[in-house]
Amino acid sequence: VQLQASGGGLVQAGGSLRLSCEASGPNFENYYMGWFRQAPGKPREFVAAVSWSGGSTYYADSVKGRFTISRDNAKNTVYLQMTSLKPEDTAVYYCAAGDTLKAVIDFAINYWGKGTQVTVSS
Repeated sequence: VQLQASGGGLVQAGGSLRLSCEASGPNFENYYMGWFRQAPGKPREFVAAVSWSGGSTYYADSVKGRFTISRDNAKNTVYLQMTSLKPEDTAVYYCAAGDTLKAVIDFAINYWGKGTQVTVSS
């Protein structure tokens, strides 16, 4: 599976962005999908995950209530809707595929996508 993230950009604090991650290859619907981010000088951190069907989601405390992860298996795409953005959300955002929710949260990732830059100005 190859993953390609898009949708990043420059936005003012309080604004919104929607990231997309399109997968190519078989069995997209068999993977838990997650979003991670890495700010300069900091380790990569988990942001959000969504189950195979999209029925279950899980978020880092830092984004809960502001970000929404979803997926469309017919389009082989996972989304991250980001609202009420803060300067501390500035990072390169990566999508990833794992076998289970625990695998995604524990960084036991099968496939990583290339990142997309999100910059939030104050």
